[in-house]
Amino acid sequence: MVAILLVEDDLEIAENVLLFLDAQNYQTIHLSSGEHVVESVKRSPPDLILLDLMLPVKDGTQCCKEIREFSDVPIIMLTAKVEEIDRLIGLEAGADDYVCKPFSAMELILRIKAILKRTSKKPNTNIFSVNAENLKLSYQLKSTDLTHLEFSLFNLLYQQPERIYSRGQILDLAYPDMRDISDRTVDAHVKNIRKKIISLGIVDTVIESVYGAGYRYVMPV
Repeated sequence: MVAILLVEDDLEIAENVLLFLDAQNYQTIHLSSGEHVVESVKRSPPDLILLDLMLPVKDGTQCCKEIREFSDVPIIMLTAKVEEIDRLIGLEAGADDYVCKPFSAMELILRIKAILKRTSKKPNTNIFSVNAENLKLSYQLKSTDLTHLEFSLFNLLYQQPERIYSRGQILDLAYPDMRDISDRTVDAHVKNIRKKIISLGIVDTVIESVYGAGYRYVMPV
């Protein structure tokens, strides 16, 4: 049975979420503050964490950062803050996704199922691999070099298969110190990376365009 840890201090929200999780046959654990979250994850590792951003004692961002020091368990941030910077802070802390309050229980369930499905897939590193030391992509016996900027973009997508990044998120997370990078530059880098991947003999679209949303990495079959 899939175990989900819910960390939410609003008891009314927590009770409603727990009811829907139970109806989906998930095993649930509920904590109402950030005080013992890290200890709980170490003691009984869940399959997924629903983590409120604003928590008493220790906020969700700090909990997320500390969890990421020892675990890659999927984390969905629950937040009443809708500003882009707040969402980026959660993502930079290591969250896999975020849901803004108020949210529908069905939306949350769909997000949970999507992330559990995505993270259950194991990348086949025997056919496709990324070397951060020499900025190389390898496929079977072939390899290709990426520029530093191309690698920063590709590695961001590669670390979270199937997750969609908007151009704005790519600019903020892949090129945080470069103010002269534009949306068009991102598109140009994606085009160059695709050409290099094709040169390796991969016919699948590894970097997929999602209309109106951005780009995502899709593992080759």
